[in-house]
Amino acid sequence: MISHCSHWKWIITLLPPHSAGLRAEGLVEGTTEVISHSQGLVARLEGLLVLGNNSDISLHVETVDADEVKVIQAHTLVLSLQSRVFEEMLRNRNSSMLVLRETAECTAVFEKFIRYLYCGELTLQLDQATPLHRLAAKYGISSLQQGLTQYMSQNLASDSLGGHVVGWYQYAVSVGDTALKDNCLQFLSWNLSAVLQSDKWPSVSVDLLMALLQRSDLVLKNELELFEALEIWLSQNDPDTLTAENALQLVRYAMIPPRELFRLQQQSPIMIRYHESVCDLLYISYQFHSASPLHLAKFFDVNCSLFVPRNYLSSMWGSQWIISNTARDDRSTSFQTQLGPSGFDSSKRVTWNALFSPRWLPLSMRPMYIEQGAMQPPRPDGGNGIARPRIIITPATSSADFAGVSFQKTVLILTKQKNKLVVRHIFSFHQSTEEVGDFLADVDLQNRTSEYLVDGSLYLQIIVKPIYQTLIATKK
Repeated sequence: MISHCSHWKWIITLLPPHSAGLRAEGLVEGTTEVISHSQGLVARLEGLLVLGNNSDISLHVETVDADEVKVIQAHTLVLSLQSRVFEEMLRNRNSSMLVLRETAECTAVFEKFIRYLYCGELTLQLDQATPLHRLAAKYGISSLQQGLTQYMSQNLASDSLGGHVVGWYQYAVSVGDTALKDNCLQFLSWNLSAVLQSDKWPSVSVDLLMALLQRSDLVLKNELELFEALEIWLSQNDPDTLTAENALQLVRYAMIPPRELFRLQQQSPIMIRYHESVCDLLYISYQFHSASPLHLAKFFDVNCSLFVPRNYLSSMWGSQWIISNTARDDRSTSFQTQLGPSGFDSSKRVTWNALFSPRWLPLSMRPMYIEQGAMQPPRPDGGNGIARPRIIITPATSSADFAGVSFQKTVLILTKQKNKLVVRHIFSFHQSTEEVGDFLADVDLQNRTSEYLVDGSLYLQIIVKPIYQTLIATKK
């Protein structure tokens, strides 16, 4: 299991199932009982390691490219029981000394690693996670490796938001830890604005850069912010021409206003240098901004990423909604968004109504009741079944301008980690449905200490994304 030790230190531990003492297996006559002093046994095993009593193997941990050597008096039985790798190495040794060569980072935490083999627990900080994980993988300690993956996945936020996650992602790729890689990539995608502003951004690998640029679920201010960050990365890394062109072609220029595109063409050194590789995309983007979506679809394939918005935090695409005291009755709010990202629709607005209910019943469970001789709508907290939180987002009015445009509604759930607001979860649903079926389905919002609440309040960011993919049917 993993438990908090403090805000800056964690303990990874595999505790025995029973603490010291007497435990009854039942209350009926003839019941059996368990006497457990396992914690005392663990303490004595730790004493063996600390004092070196009855040691039969001396571990000499040498640091690669350095003269540093750590000597640890250990026990063959313990090492062999915990690690098949150690068992094989000890079987083939020629003396009572075993020489191990490790990197400086791994050498620094090697004693913590060996202590885990004796005690089943260790304390660590963020910068120790990677070398400990590397040691666990090298010596085949799967329980520690899984515990460290969980620890890293739960500590992606820090004072330098996104900084250490870049290194963790690149490490996960190198060792083939798919779960950790995916968790890091999702965190970076959902909190990209903070990552772009961190000093770690220029050190992002080509692999990570391309993985991010291809995603539609990036959360950032707008597409221009992404281009400017890419410009910084290209300027500081100066990659080969093919890499630069491939990266620049993943920017969604159609999501950038024409006035900004004109400015970039005139003032951006990167745009000027690689203009030939993106000129076709710019040409299509200008046409996108100058014509109606229905007309554009007759000549271009709108079913491509160039015309798909990401999760933009700009006020023109949504609104933040802070709901205090989530145990209260239903709440509602209204906001406006631009009809579409094209310049053709820049003056058109859509008003949206959002309803949040902390105790909403699914339609199949909503009872109808008669009041004063008339059929009344169901009460959210009535009937049988389990009431769950719900959010519903609908347009206040309909318009002929909606023709050819469908709307994807996206709700970001923000929580506080390490005193930073981060995106914890994203829910998306399309125009064909009015509500998110699994919205916070397993979250107890009645508990003010819920990890999904910030100081007792629910922090939401609602984003409405106009999607033109349905227009493909109108193409000729």
